[in-house]
Amino acid sequence: MRFQVEEKRRKANILNSMQQYVYDGAIVKTPLVRALLASLVATALVAVDACSKSDNTPPVATVTVTPSKTRVALGSPLDLTYRFDVAPGTTIPGDYRVFVHFVKPDGQILWSDDHDIPADVPPTSQWKPGQNVQYTMSRFIPVVPYNGDANIEVGLYRESDRLPLQALENTDHEKLTRSYKVTTLTLLPQSENILVIFKGGWHPAEFSGDDAAVSWQWTQKSGVLSIKNPHKDATLFLEYDARPDLFAGQAQQVSVYVGDQLVQTFAADNSGRTLKRLPLTAAQLGGNEMTDLRIDVDKTFVPAKMQAGGRDIRELGIRVYHAFVESR
Repeated sequence: MRFQVEEKRRKANILNSMQQYVYDGAIVKTPLVRALLASLVATALVAVDACSKSDNTPPVATVTVTPSKTRVALGSPLDLTYRFDVAPGTTIPGDYRVFVHFVKPDGQILWSDDHDIPADVPPTSQWKPGQNVQYTMSRFIPVVPYNGDANIEVGLYRESDRLPLQALENTDHEKLTRSYKVTTLTLLPQSENILVIFKGGWHPAEFSGDDAAVSWQWTQKSGVLSIKNPHKDATLFLEYDARPDLFAGQAQQVSVYVGDQLVQTFAADNSGRTLKRLPLTAAQLGGNEMTDLRIDVDKTFVPAKMQAGGRDIRELGIRVYHAFVESR
């Protein structure tokens, strides 16, 4: 659960110089609303075509998706492992994207997570018969007004064209729409999460102009998080981006402390959105009900002093999209 000490919403005046909402190989490359609209349009086109004929085309691959857990609270992280087992004798003429719909039992789409095949995985045009193509992506579950079961439906698409796939149990409807149910999640209330409070050293929350569901907060040179102590080993998930380009290509060094005890120092050397997982021990967290975590950044910048200029006189460290603590 995330509570912001300062609730003023405003747009950063350096957004034109910042990379906007781009996940790395591990976290959605298309803004949520845009992807959802595109997926809905593609679904409608396929559904119209499906009404007029049956689909007896052999599947190009068998698809499975394995979540790291099936019961997941809103706002919490989830790993999804995608696997495509390419059918014998199959070649795919072109590169297709993966659409992923999270769907209520009544068919309503809650959100989508359409994405390109990751860069370190062969694109569909290079898939070979009998090949197993697998990759894992990490996502934070959006905070939607729904608790209960949500089916994950997956497919391969390029513009309005969808490829036939084989899931574990294809229904006639899935064959016609080429949207395949692969697993089911149970969405739990956000209150199931460990409380995280953004205390001192943070600038007010800001929101993407493309998707209001995407928000972040900049650290100053030092930012403090206060968490409800789980009294057991835990993991800090820190999703962020940095600006090594402003320091002659030198990475910003980020140090995380519990109180005055150093947990880990890492190099923030990527301007793309990156997810870092830092282990926390019960001994480090101590015995108090609330525990402070401190994030220190060795190099900061002031946008108004940059070559592009501007009026933003804030001292900025790294941009944090999610700070989440999960017990182990």
